[in-house]
Amino acid sequence: MRRDVNGVTKSRFEMFSNSDEAVINKKLPKELLLRPGMFWLWMAVTGSELTYLISRGILRYNYVGRVVENISKRCGGFLRKLSLRGCLGVGDNALRTFAQNCRNIEVLNLNGCTKTTDAEGCPLLEQLNISWCDQVTKDGIQALVRGCGGLKALFLKGCTQLEDEALKYIGAHCPELVTLNLQTCLQITDEGLITICRGCHKLQSLCASGCSNITDAILNALGQNCPRLRILEVARCSQLTDVGFTTLARNCHELEKMDLEECVQITDSTLIQLSIHCPRLQVLSLSHCELITDDGIRHLGNGACAHDQLEVIELDNCPLITDASLEHLKSCHSLERIELYDCQQITRAGIKRLRTHLPNIKVHAYFAPVTPPPSVGGSRQRFCRCCIIL
Repeated sequence: MRRDVNGVTKSRFEMFSNSDEAVINKKLPKELLLRPGMFWLWMAVTGSELTYLISRGILRYNYVGRVVENISKRCGGFLRKLSLRGCLGVGDNALRTFAQNCRNIEVLNLNGCTKTTDAEGCPLLEQLNISWCDQVTKDGIQALVRGCGGLKALFLKGCTQLEDEALKYIGAHCPELVTLNLQTCLQITDEGLITICRGCHKLQSLCASGCSNITDAILNALGQNCPRLRILEVARCSQLTDVGFTTLARNCHELEKMDLEECVQITDSTLIQLSIHCPRLQVLSLSHCELITDDGIRHLGNGACAHDQLEVIELDNCPLITDASLEHLKSCHSLERIELYDCQQITRAGIKRLRTHLPNIKVHAYFAPVTPPPSVGGSRQRFCRCCIIL
């Protein structure tokens, strides 16, 4: 509490300009303004994000660490879910206090808390997001997973310091893990991910996009150990080949979404295996897979997933694809969107024929600018530079 120039006592939550007061009075319940101690309970019960308060000018960044400590001390027993996404002021000291007091926390989002380096585990934690916490190392992961045996979802996107040793700790201590995101963890190799596959048999979603060191050994390990896999994102993993995807498709029949963008070595052979063994496939990205041809799309269009499952297919920069592929897809009645940017052999006529069979489909395509003929009599003519079909 403090007194203003007129001697009127004010709450700590009223120390703002007039415009700020208007915001906070609208956004927070009145009882919280009158009883600041209840603020922390409200945060615990609603699971509100501190970033929301910061964006509205209700809370300053340099107070966030102090706020986290207060939340943990006042509401540690009640708190189940908390998001500190983008709170740059949150560091190890605040999180250490938080871990000691909030033993019942189940969902914690620290995405973008770049001051975070190490963390202690909470025994009931099920979902943790520490994406873009690029100071986190294997020591922090080790301390975390030893205390979180029930962890089901772990997001490590952009944690560029993580190496295989960190994944070995996860594989050894997180048998309940269902979702793992390792996007752009550039130092990860086969050794670490194989440990994950062998220790996390319930894995359903794996994102390893940008992990350019991985090879077919990962796909073999997934096929042998993770039969429930539904989502696989391995964009820009250029060492993966048909051999690995064949093993994967023959063993993971529940696959629903696959991002294979820039897996430049795969051919129609991969599509043949997916069409035979993956009847639940809904979303497939093949952008920049330059060896894919009409024959592979033909098998996919005739496959088990084609008629009532396949919803999205991305074929950007597949130079061998022609209008024949569109003919093969016209019986895919569940198809909602197709990407055809820079497919130079696709024509407007081919797209028009596809839309006669699938009138509601969204087609995204680009056609090169028309070269204007020489001007006649000095007059200027305008030509369409591109065409994007929605």
